Amino acid sequence: MMNFYKFLFINLMFSSTLISISSTSWFNAWIGLEMNLLSIMPLMKSSNNKYSAEAMIKYFIIQTMASSILLFSILIYSNLKIFNTNSTHLFSILINSSLLMKMGAAPFHFWLPEVLSGLNWQMNFTILTWQKIAPMILLSYTILLPSFLSIIIILSSLISGIYGLNQNCLRKILAFSSINHMSWMISIIMNSLNTWMYYFLIYSIINMNIMFIFNKYQIYYIKQLNKLFTYNKTMKFIFMLNFLSLGGLPPFLGFFPKWMTIYFLINKSFFTLSFILIVFTMISLYFYLRITFPTFTLNSNESLIKTFNKINFLHFFTNFISLMGLMICFITSNFY
Repeated sequence: MMNFYKFLFINLMFSSTLISISSTSWFNAWIGLEMNLLSIMPLMKSSNNKYSAEAMIKYFIIQTMASSILLFSILIYSNLKIFNTNSTHLFSILINSSLLMKMGAAPFHFWLPEVLSGLNWQMNFTILTWQKIAPMILLSYTILLPSFLSIIIILSSLISGIYGLNQNCLRKILAFSSINHMSWMISIIMNSLNTWMYYFLIYSIINMNIMFIFNKYQIYYIKQLNKLFTYNKTMKFIFMLNFLSLGGLPPFLGFFPKWMTIYFLINKSFFTLSFILIVFTMISLYFYLRITFPTFTLNSNESLIKTFNKINFLHFFTNFISLMGLMICFITSNFY
């Protein structure tokens, strides 16, 4: 049974995000972000994990720095009332930088893998999905310099691909995967907020499928994957397809939002940016394939310990949606 304090802070975390994205002033949005920070910190602490306190302190310091920059830029801009072009762009860069630091986009990404590597899978899922909603939507209100965000997009896709190559910790791999997906999300949020919602929902579904299994069997490193579904090769094969869907390979659902993103970027004449995104995403596909390749070739050493437990219907359903969602979209769009 969930403790009462967890239920209280989870409700506060949800409501604070809604306060931020629905506020009519920057000060109210900042209050929502601070409420969100204070609500998630007690949820991070776990008595079963000795690294959770360290991760909580790191997260608090970074989020406080980002909130301070955000509040500083808001107060200066509202008090000085400077409306010339140069000052507006300067404060836009400050606000954007603070929101990007809250999300963990490159080059403000240094805290994200370290924090996630010290938390359990439930908190990893929360930070990689729900905690990005408020900064992303607030970022869509302040897009005055697409060139600045284009630099952030290129750096995020490049750094996430290079840093993820040499990782053995699955939590860090998914952290760098999140940074790569943030580059795609920022590029689509410059064009269409509705399409960003589709992208974010699909990304959350795929992450939920992967982290549900990792949490159920307490898998944190690549070398532990040989203990997963040892007596059910079909289930293991289907589960590993989620990584290809996360990488954006057709015919899986993860390809659909990237397809829409490229479509919007080409329509807006961002040819170079779309080309760079596609090329750098190929780098991140390497460490997805490194995880899945032993399963697909069926030549890896596996443990003889039987760890298979019954998987509930919800996981089967979300797994089916994640893998077959692109075909479902095709069928429904043809009928539409």
